[in-house]
Amino acid sequence: MEYKKMRKIINVAAGKEPADLVLKGAMVLNVFTSSFEKTNVAICEGMIAGLGRYEGIEEVDLDGKYLVPGFIDSHMHPESSLILPSEYEKAVLPHGTAAVVADPHEIANVAGLDGIDFMMDLTKDLTLKYYYTMPSCVPANELEESGAVLGREELLSYYDDPDVLGLGEVMDPPGVFAGDEQILGKIADALDRGKAVEGHGPGLVGNRIDAYTAAGIRSDHECIYAEEAIDKLAHGQWIMIREGTAAKNMELLMPLFEEPYWRRCLLVTDDIHPEDLLEEGHMDGIIRKAVSLGADPLRAIMMCTWNAASRYGLKDRGAVAPGYKADLVVISDLTKMSVESVYIGGRLAAKDGNVTRPAAAEYEKKPAIWDSFQLEEVTPQCFAYELAGESLRAIRIIKKELITEEVIVPLTPELQASGGIDTDQDIIKIAVLERHHRTGHIGLGFLNGYGLKRGAVASSVAHDAHNLIVTGTNDEDMAVAAERVRRMGGGFVLAEGGNVIAELALPAAGLMSELPVEKVAEILGKLKAEAEKLGVPEGIDPFMTLAFVSLPTIPDMRINGKGLIDVLKHKIVSATL
Repeated sequence: MEYKKMRKIINVAAGKEPADLVLKGAMVLNVFTSSFEKTNVAICEGMIAGLGRYEGIEEVDLDGKYLVPGFIDSHMHPESSLILPSEYEKAVLPHGTAAVVADPHEIANVAGLDGIDFMMDLTKDLTLKYYYTMPSCVPANELEESGAVLGREELLSYYDDPDVLGLGEVMDPPGVFAGDEQILGKIADALDRGKAVEGHGPGLVGNRIDAYTAAGIRSDHECIYAEEAIDKLAHGQWIMIREGTAAKNMELLMPLFEEPYWRRCLLVTDDIHPEDLLEEGHMDGIIRKAVSLGADPLRAIMMCTWNAASRYGLKDRGAVAPGYKADLVVISDLTKMSVESVYIGGRLAAKDGNVTRPAAAEYEKKPAIWDSFQLEEVTPQCFAYELAGESLRAIRIIKKELITEEVIVPLTPELQASGGIDTDQDIIKIAVLERHHRTGHIGLGFLNGYGLKRGAVASSVAHDAHNLIVTGTNDEDMAVAAERVRRMGGGFVLAEGGNVIAELALPAAGLMSELPVEKVAEILGKLKAEAEKLGVPEGIDPFMTLAFVSLPTIPDMRINGKGLIDVLKHKIVSATL
């Protein structure tokens, strides 16, 4: 902090000069005593100067409303919002979010360092503060086919940026346990620079969680059950309670809101779509849900303010106290989590659901981002599959979870004749087409639990390599949907009867739209309504759910361009037995 700025703040704190702004009569959250106290907050030079009796050049009477620190989303992927960062800011800032910790590994898997630089350039001047963790696994593991490969050397220079807080989720536990030189080197590089290392360890127990934590990995956002989360807490990890679009883990993790666990827990979104942001809110929506399930609102707020700042060593965030940034949220009702206004750096940034200073979206259209599809024409012949054996192995989706299961179905003559597709048994075909290097690789398999009765769904959002994924009830509609995604340079497409019936273009790396957040939400709503007509049931997001079916780091079964993957055995397996 500059000397003159510090001296002025001290003078205001000492009552020698008037504050720039005084927020009067607020019920202020004191994160150090875990209580609310009625007082005034003096703000100077974007910082909190003091609490108590102060006069200001501007004064705002909050009349007993609650004043809390700006919310922090401790783990998110900005590309998964499907919108550019300026539109994301417009969506989340009015809900009280002041900062996010972003892992840009989605776009890094498509465009490498060009993708990371693109995101960092777009966010550096926003009102919403972006911190970053560097993608640790590009590709996610050796079974994946990404658009880029990032080694430890490529990441080193980024740690000089104070806004880079650490190494992003280490998605390759087998690599850690095997002593992979690149993985352990990346972890060591971050730790040597005093940076955090984030985890991704679904199902790790016993010696495996010991080994994972001993490597310096100190968080996890993949816990489904409280028992697993508590075990990881006991081993020294921070637990991120995830509530996004596809994965909604909070309900089963409610015991973590109790003593002694809550002080080591964070609230995160991970991946969340625009319609959820506009309908349910952001961090305020997660807090609201937690309170509705019985959580103490004070604890829930602290889990995405003080706890988040503590986890990342953000020494000037997360509290309403002298010397902290004046990122503040005014709330009229704690139970409803009704955000009235948001101050960033002591300036009004959002009020009554709208930002006060909309961000401009300016960017250079680099080929690595805007011409990311390297794939030949998709035809029905791409999905031909010769069935042989006595049984068919399918990937079973579990509602509201990212984990999947293996299901074995007898290969009857009827199922054989239909090419393995039986909508009465909820078995449809699924394929992933590699789209970065023109390898021609196409992985074919079968999907259970998606509910589709007619037509096909295709998407270029397929974690984490983001190849083209398509599922359907017949090869013709699968080809129509996939080919349309290819021609658009990325997006979501529904097809039926040989025709495209709905689509959303995602031209930025095949991941993000250039449209306003409201328009993207509107189109997504129509797409999901059409998907329901085709049979996808309520509770399954047709695109976010499909996106994770290709991620070969979450148990049990996945699929990519190389074929069907048994995640626990870490190998390619046949779709027939």
